[in-house]
Amino acid sequence: MNKLLMEENDRLQKQVSHLVYENGFMRQQIQTASATTTDNSCESVVMSGQHHQQQNATPQQPQRDANNPAGLLAIAEETLAEFLSKATGTAVDWVQMIGMKPGPDSIGIVAVSRNCSGVAARACGLVSLEPTKVAEILKDRPSWFRDCRCLDILSVIPTGNGGTIELIYMQTYAPTTLAAARDFWTLRYTTTLEDGSLVICERSLTNSTGGPTGPPSSSFVRAEMLPSGYLIRPCEGSGSIIHIVDHVDLDVWSVPEVLRPLYESSKILAQKMTMAALRHMRQIAQETSGEIQYGGGRQPAVLRTFSQRLCRGFNDAVNGFTDDGWSLLGSDGGDDVTIVINSSPNKFLGSQYNASMFPTFGGGVLCAKASMLLQNVPPALLVRFLREHRSEWADYGVDAYSAACLKASPYAVPCARPGGFPSSQVILPLAHTMEHEEFLEVVRLEGHAFSPEDVALTRDMYLLQLCSGVDENAVGACAQLVFAPIDESFADDAPLLSSGFRVIPLDPKTDAPATTRTLDLASTLEVGPGGTRPASEADTNSYNLRLSSNVGPKTLPGSPEALTLAQWICRSYRIHTGGELFRVESQAGDALLKQLWHHSDAIMCCSLKTNASPVFTFANQAGLDMLETTLVALQDIMLDKILDEAGRKILCSEFSKITQQGYAYLPAGICVSSMGRPVSYEQAVAWKVLNDDDSNHCLAFMFMNWSFM
Repeated sequence: MNKLLMEENDRLQKQVSHLVYENGFMRQQIQTASATTTDNSCESVVMSGQHHQQQNATPQQPQRDANNPAGLLAIAEETLAEFLSKATGTAVDWVQMIGMKPGPDSIGIVAVSRNCSGVAARACGLVSLEPTKVAEILKDRPSWFRDCRCLDILSVIPTGNGGTIELIYMQTYAPTTLAAARDFWTLRYTTTLEDGSLVICERSLTNSTGGPTGPPSSSFVRAEMLPSGYLIRPCEGSGSIIHIVDHVDLDVWSVPEVLRPLYESSKILAQKMTMAALRHMRQIAQETSGEIQYGGGRQPAVLRTFSQRLCRGFNDAVNGFTDDGWSLLGSDGGDDVTIVINSSPNKFLGSQYNASMFPTFGGGVLCAKASMLLQNVPPALLVRFLREHRSEWADYGVDAYSAACLKASPYAVPCARPGGFPSSQVILPLAHTMEHEEFLEVVRLEGHAFSPEDVALTRDMYLLQLCSGVDENAVGACAQLVFAPIDESFADDAPLLSSGFRVIPLDPKTDAPATTRTLDLASTLEVGPGGTRPASEADTNSYNLRLSSNVGPKTLPGSPEALTLAQWICRSYRIHTGGELFRVESQAGDALLKQLWHHSDAIMCCSLKTNASPVFTFANQAGLDMLETTLVALQDIMLDKILDEAGRKILCSEFSKITQQGYAYLPAGICVSSMGRPVSYEQAVAWKVLNDDDSNHCLAFMFMNWSFM
């Protein structure tokens, strides 16, 4: 495929030179058009101008407004020439984007701009779709560009060559809560070249280009789209070769300085727009050919709609536009968390949502959102942690209350109460994209009773969840985890109130000693009037507080049970092996626990239950680091899941020795962390931990000189 694309690129570079020459000639002809022409078609204006002699010595620039198609055609042809010079030429200094997946499964050749005005990205790829189908998909920008809030075609003007000129107003979402959203006022030109290639090119209409003035909007910052577009050439075998150019100026000086790298990154533009378009078309091509099979009897289009609705709901929550009905409610006293409420949710929920969600006597949607900066946290790693260790940051009571919002009367559901116990989760996959950069799944949360009288009413809860950007090698990609409670019926038109996390890489242009990341969070909860709101407000805050504690340094557990367990671990080791686990430097009450906690070797305990897999119950800091988990999430990890096959066989063969003599030494081996990373260790020792009555309490392990591979 690479050879085919290189040959295509050489051919188009020669063609673009010819088109630039023709465009210059056509522009001279248009500028001599008669000012008295009454025919409004582009063709008649151009043709009459070819035979009209200009009486004045200085040619006049035609008036470029909506009432002069010739002026718009001139802008369109200039846009076409500039776009082609970028798509197949050297009008922009292109450098190949690193980190792209090579081989036959690659989406194509991707390049990003270097030292140009604004940010730009270019891609060339091959898809098994007809050119007209490709054009239809690419024009429907909201279907594949997740940041597109709306796209309105305000005017359509046919041209004499069979093409069309469209005047478009587009609004986009802001990725964080820290800067205003952007909008665009553009001219889009669709035409066919002499060789049969289809071209869709677009640029902003500004004072310098001429043309009509776009609609004003006080909630947005007007950004500029420089000549961009799509060149679609038919290919043998009913496929298409596609050249994509995205070139924008996002007015970087209007955003806070810390966020400017986000608006100056060509790599982020490539991931969010250029590569997203290619991936979307390849996905549709695979679905059309039947190469992708989905479970659960769901059509691919339905699952794509679910993904789009989850993202759109999250973006709506992050931006909180006033024309959607959002209004500022207050904050928690700090600058980090913003709370907004929507008392008219039908403004943004639309007809796809069930009106029974909102009681006739009042109610609305409460949203708490925050942005924060994190140092040296890879987006993919953080989102994988959030996905796999939900009990670390999610409050079961909040999940229960969110699930209760799907009922006709959520206030009558006894289990929808604040607070609660950690719940285990089961992830059920639904669909994934071709390169697994995004996947849709259902999360089942096991129900718990909050009191004896609630036992009969407890039930499992379900979340529809979208996870993307978990590939650590993807350059410039943001990672995202968005979820919404869903009824067990899982209807196609099920209402979705999105919450979640977005982690965006901020890679500054300058050589800084450390890169920073920004995390965006928005949680939406339906609330009723009166006294219901404060409880839900506190519950929503628990998302932020729990997350903050997870990404910070681990703290020493100081409960009496932890002190007792530390004494049992050390005493049992001495009884069984005859040696000391470590030398106690102080006789203070917590000295033993501190030394155990800060020991360089990974020490952990797991349960000893018959007919059940051993589950970890305690680990020191080194143990948590080795397993890449926390004390709360530790209880979800089973011993046999971290050992490889050889380790499990050795443990089984040595288990009788552990039972009889109380301990056993295990040879060097390899285990796996909760995040899937392999860990090697030089030796391990296992021993029974006895309580004060010398009864078996748990099984302890110590992995010596461990390291990630």
